Amino acid sequence: MKESYWGYWLILLGIFVVIVMLLIQNITSTNTQDYYLVKEITEASMLDAVDYGYYRQYGEVRIVKEKFIESFLRRFAASANLSSSYTISFYGIYEAPPKVTVKVASKSNTFSIMGDSSTFDIVNKIDAVLELNPTGLTED
Repeated sequence: MKESYWGYWLILLGIFVVIVMLLIQNITSTNTQDYYLVKEITEASMLDAVDYGYYRQYGEVRIVKEKFIESFLRRFAASANLSSSYTISFYGIYEAPPKVTVKVASKSNTFSIMGDSSTFDIVNKIDAVLELNPTGLTED
């Protein structure tokens, strides 16, 4: 009888370990996907927001703040996971020299273990500076 209790405890321990591994895997993969998504979209949106008229007139690279925000939100909405809710915050958007800080916060899936449910906040913050080679700046 004593040996059968050890078997039950080992089975319960195995189930607990599998649940913890699934929880950590979900949080890690969501964080990685969100980080690279925000990084790529920030870079592309900054390139979309370059003010070519200003560059031609003054020879300095400048972005348009409103155009950057519009492009970022449009691209993010098209690429983000629809099952998650995101909170997007823009900090320190400087037009010249082009620098932006974007913070995207989301929540992980709700996990319920023995009646106790929990979620985790996943926050990604990107600081980006746009540097272009003057000969590489071309308009399509």
